[in-house]
Amino acid sequence: MSKYKTIYTEVEVDVDISEFSTDDLLDELASRSSLPIEEDFYGKELLEKIWMKRRQGKDNYQEELDRLIYEVLGYVV
Repeated sequence: MSKYKTIYTEVEVDVDISEFSTDDLLDELASRSSLPIEEDFYGKELLEKIWMKRRQGKDNYQEELDRLIYEVLGYVV
């Protein structure tokens, strides 16, 4: 009867990053919570609404600000 043993080790490998698809790279960054904010990120519309209200001197943008915080961070204080 053979005995199997699991061994964990660290290996350094040179990899050509161009061999990976953009989707694979974005998935990896997302799994690390390290996606860069792009110009057209999903909160841009909310941010523009908040900016416009502030620019017009209105102070009733709390709801939009809460939604933006929730969309970007995943929670509201």
